Amino acid sequence: MRVISLHKNYTKLISKAKKGNRKAQHELYELFAPKMLSVCRQYLKKQELAEEAMLTGFLKVFTHLGSYKSEGSFEGWIRRIMVNQSISQLRKEKKLYFKDESVIENSIEHVAYIETELEVEEIQKMIDTLPDGYKTVFVLYAVEGYKHSEIAELLQISESTSKTQLFKARKMLQKTVTKQNKLSYGTH
Repeated sequence: MRVISLHKNYTKLISKAKKGNRKAQHELYELFAPKMLSVCRQYLKKQELAEEAMLTGFLKVFTHLGSYKSEGSFEGWIRRIMVNQSISQLRKEKKLYFKDESVIENSIEHVAYIETELEVEEIQKMIDTLPDGYKTVFVLYAVEGYKHSEIAELLQISESTSKTQLFKARKMLQKTVTKQNKLSYGTH
């Protein structure tokens, strides 16, 4: 019963925010800012750039709130704006570069899954070591759940480049995790 009333209040909050109610907009910002900063941070290594992308993203959210049709997840709608803003930030910083490469499907060796007891913060640091192109494709695919066709369209690259970037990102991460495990278990 309480879940339903929370959902109704949430819907009312969006409705008020659409009408320009600053208090409702602030409440929506407070509700979603921590998650959306985390989304931006996945793409942008520097906290300041992630914060800038998130704030610009929220400006777009409130500017275009009228285009949200209450179909699907509101959080998903905001998240897509944050992802797009983070990618725009990478482009603005001239950090997003893709070498047009393709790998023949049959020649891609499967990346083994490695058991590890790494904390989320450690994993994020490892992801941050990836070149921005690898990192962006990896996060879009592995974290956000985008398909290669969607990634290709969003980043204006070919599907094969998206697949190659993901493959190379996984391979680099696998090497990093293996190295970390060896250091942790004293077997280097």
